[in-house]
Amino acid sequence: MTDASMTTISTNDYRYAANRFVTVGKNRFACRELGPRGGVPLVLLNHWGAVLDNFDPRIVDGLAVSHHIIALDYQGIGLSSGTAPVTIDEMAHDVIAVISELGFTTVNLLGFSLGGFVAQDIALKAPGLVRKLILTGTGPAGGAGIARVGAVSWPLILRGLLTLHDPKTYLFFTSTTNGRGAAKDFLARLKERQLDRDQEPTPRAFLRQLRAIKDWGRQAPQDLARIRIPVLVANGDNDIMVPTSNSRDMARRIPNAELVIYKDAGHGGIFQYHAEFVPKALAFLAA
Repeated sequence: MTDASMTTISTNDYRYAANRFVTVGKNRFACRELGPRGGVPLVLLNHWGAVLDNFDPRIVDGLAVSHHIIALDYQGIGLSSGTAPVTIDEMAHDVIAVISELGFTTVNLLGFSLGGFVAQDIALKAPGLVRKLILTGTGPAGGAGIARVGAVSWPLILRGLLTLHDPKTYLFFTSTTNGRGAAKDFLARLKERQLDRDQEPTPRAFLRQLRAIKDWGRQAPQDLARIRIPVLVANGDNDIMVPTSNSRDMARRIPNAELVIYKDAGHGGIFQYHAEFVPKALAFLAA
């Protein structure tokens, strides 16, 4: 059951949104809610090793102007209990169960990176559940280069440690002047919340999620033509984590998909171009 506090939403500012919990079976899932009640909620699914504090507040706040937003922590990540799953399949089943426990029969989904894997899988597992789908910085099962995300990421994570920079500087953004400036701004936004921050993922959870990502990259392609709902696909033109070719591939294979590619941008293209992405996403959801 949900906590009693789930019945109200106290803020339209993500930095002040309360940490709330939804209990499904033996596990308690952490989430934050904001925006107006009514209509179809927008569920946010985040990247590898991400917790609630890794959602870009500019994007969340912008979408919350007209949508009921529900940001989730996966099982075993952040303040959520349990053990981090090692398959996308299990993560998708978890999110479906949380949505059901919250009492919703229809939702919109926005998945970034790993969250995009999970969002695709949900749309295929429960086609009647998802009204519209936004896939950002992500790729399909069996997609090019996805199984190598660890090999690509570890040297850049080490570089971040050695240079005292957040690794997302190198993983999510290009090395151009624009990219470096966008990285600095994005990382500053992630620190705006001062109180009741989420817990960082444990090394074990981080590695278990990486295993799920690798397996997603190695598994047989899914029949994306079965996703008949409207889909918005967005990425930067130089994504080194989930190569941009995967975004183009998904847009070709999903019948009702629209593709947006941001110039001089990497994996975190929607963060760099948040001022353009938010109106695009709002228009897509409103259509």
